[in-house]
Amino acid sequence: MTDARVTVLTRVNCSACERAEAEVARVCGDLGVSWSAVDVDSDPELRAEYGDRIPVVLVDGAEHGTWKVDEQELRAALAR
Repeated sequence: MTDARVTVLTRVNCSACERAEAEVARVCGDLGVSWSAVDVDSDPELRAEYGDRIPVVLVDGAEHGTWKVDEQELRAALAR
């Protein structure tokens, strides 16, 4: 999907997605960690798997969180 360490699965016109992206951008920027955003509607497999359960944050390809970003948990996961 991406070479970024953190991926935010998003959807166009999703205010929760915009907040999640902003938080991930801030945390990853602080830590110097690469991140990207992927629109689930651009990939039929992602859309089928995640549906309305977005935003989803993936760390190293594994699901880390859904609907909102827990900054402390994200920082801890990235410190490993």
